[in-house]
Amino acid sequence: MLSGTHRVNTNRDTVSFIGLRWLEVNMKPTDEQAGAWTKAFDSGSFIRKSSEFRDHIEANGTFDVESSRYHLYISHACPWAHRTLITRALLGLEDHLTVDVVDWRMNPDGSWSFNPDEEGATADTINGEHSLEGVYNRAFDGWNEGPSIGTVPVLWDRKHNTIVNNESREIIRMFDTMARSGLGNGTSLCPPELQEGIDAMIDANYESVNNGVYKSGFARTQLAYEHAVTALFTRLDELETHLNGREWLVGEGKGQLTEADICLFATLARFDLVYVVHFKCNLRRIIDYPNLQSFVERMLNQPGVRETCHWHHMKAHYFWSHQSINTFRIIPLGPLEGAHTK
Repeated sequence: MLSGTHRVNTNRDTVSFIGLRWLEVNMKPTDEQAGAWTKAFDSGSFIRKSSEFRDHIEANGTFDVESSRYHLYISHACPWAHRTLITRALLGLEDHLTVDVVDWRMNPDGSWSFNPDEEGATADTINGEHSLEGVYNRAFDGWNEGPSIGTVPVLWDRKHNTIVNNESREIIRMFDTMARSGLGNGTSLCPPELQEGIDAMIDANYESVNNGVYKSGFARTQLAYEHAVTALFTRLDELETHLNGREWLVGEGKGQLTEADICLFATLARFDLVYVVHFKCNLRRIIDYPNLQSFVERMLNQPGVRETCHWHHMKAHYFWSHQSINTFRIIPLGPLEGAHTK
């Protein structure tokens, strides 16, 4: 089976050739980044790569809804991967979806490795690979010969021995499909009546906030930086106002906990700890926004969410891995205030 970009283990050679040809045609050099990051290009602006694997779990489909069939590869450092771990916890899918965690240290080429000797990290318990690149190569013949670097999260299918999807927003929506199909605790983080509002809120926050911190941090010109950081704080100001009298981003009255909250939280949780200093997002801190800070604390108090936050992996990863920003890999001692201290 083929979904434009990769193979299930059938007709191996034909599907692999088509998949590689798709990458040649559709992925320009300036679309590619190392892991979750990229170098700055001529404009001085950060460009995020596209996700390559875009199949979906759906009832009676190639990737059917089944317990214990799917496996999640994540990094505790990565906010995109964090979204999937939070969703798994809130929907009560821990007994249905297994997880492996890469080391927080990103390799020089932007790839991820497994290191069971590192606290909070694991071995690859499904495929026995030493790096995430090995996992990607199992799903896509020739991956290691191409220019791409595998990103987290990765949703792996044990049945077909392939990657289903590596786009966080689509993975969390699939987890909701699994929960509504009878797995987990019966909760939905994307009820049909709120889906339009959820998608609109995620869209509104993505470029300015979720991606905005990276556009600020990896900018290579003053103009690109100022444009990104101004858009970031303009949106944070709007969200602070939006949360007046509300608990959650979407829904009537005080709102209802949804995917939109998860997607915002994963960025805000790292903001004061990392982005203020490392990415120069220092006009204000989240702790300076009463409503946003309360939102972060409210999210942390949801069952299972605090346990998904590995503060050391989050902090050490950025300051250690991005030598283009932090040449000597000095990891700051602070901050002394914030959600990570509670």
